Amino acid sequence: MERPDAVVLGATGFIGRWLLLELLDQGRPVAAVLRDASPARADRLRTWLREHGGDAAGLTVVAGDIAADGLGLSDADDSRLGSVRDVFNAAGLYRFGLGREEARTANVDGALGAARWAATRGGLRRAVHVSGYRVSSGAVPRYPLPAAELEKLYRVRGAYEASKTEGDAAVRVLAEREGLPLTVVNPSVVIGHSVTGESGQYIGLADLVRNLWTGRLPALAGTARTFVPVVTVDHLARFMAAVPEHDPEPGGAHWVLDEDTPYLRDLVRLLAGHLGVRAPRRMVPVGLVRRLPSRLTGVDAETLTFLSEDRYDTRSARRVAEAAGLRKPPVEPALRRWADRLVAERFGTPDTRPK
Repeated sequence: MERPDAVVLGATGFIGRWLLLELLDQGRPVAAVLRDASPARADRLRTWLREHGGDAAGLTVVAGDIAADGLGLSDADDSRLGSVRDVFNAAGLYRFGLGREEARTANVDGALGAARWAATRGGLRRAVHVSGYRVSSGAVPRYPLPAAELEKLYRVRGAYEASKTEGDAAVRVLAEREGLPLTVVNPSVVIGHSVTGESGQYIGLADLVRNLWTGRLPALAGTARTFVPVVTVDHLARFMAAVPEHDPEPGGAHWVLDEDTPYLRDLVRLLAGHLGVRAPRRMVPVGLVRRLPSRLTGVDAETLTFLSEDRYDTRSARRVAEAAGLRKPPVEPALRRWADRLVAERFGTPDTRPK
């Protein structure tokens, strides 16, 4: 088997597996670093790839842990991956209600571990790190933060978003200090495949769709101009795979989202009409929802920071996409297909039933 020239961290996650499929479809030999690299787990990954039309012959699976020194690779596996040119870090922990240390281990220590290991590859062309459209900032990154400032960050934003924010800054500071050829990709809410709707991820915006479908969304938090942009997972995977070749210089950050995403109120109305359920008529200010107990609102307080009227600068992402010949799929059909798939899969919970 040809030695891998690319590595995907987080290859069994939602974004990672579609990225892995895209790279293999391009004919690139790729390594997937898995915490559980048992034969059964590796076989499940290869089966998923084959079921989605991929050729797993170019896949190498090795055991490792992004939060460990040197990714926790054996000497043999580290040598095996000595020729990689591109390292894609799509690993991390995406869940609300995390404990602070649990979140930091995955999203800060893990991000730094991946970047440090990438820097040891002698022929490295690009390290691509997945951050997020609400956590990455255009400001000069600072890491580490003073203790009081860090405490406030975690208190206000919750462990998931705070750890992603801290991890984003940490990786960018390290890259600047060590000359790591880094590109940060900041995706918006990632929805299912543009053609099949397949996702397998049922939190965040998907949870709002679940509440809509089950009649548990009497009101919508936000304003008429609240903007929660989306991107399909297949477009994101193609974009990430294109970065090393079509992004001319490292050091940048690209916001990857569909600017044509309807405002949240209109998005919910679109899906309600498609699913044949009633859309909420009332909108409640985020500040009010934040002050109410979540047991009354049904809203996880950590998700409220994503309800904003902000818009995002996507010019650099558009330049990369144009250079690679990528075109975003139409957003409204993609949203409908995603919603259909969520319903068909009962939002990942067999007991979910529409009223």
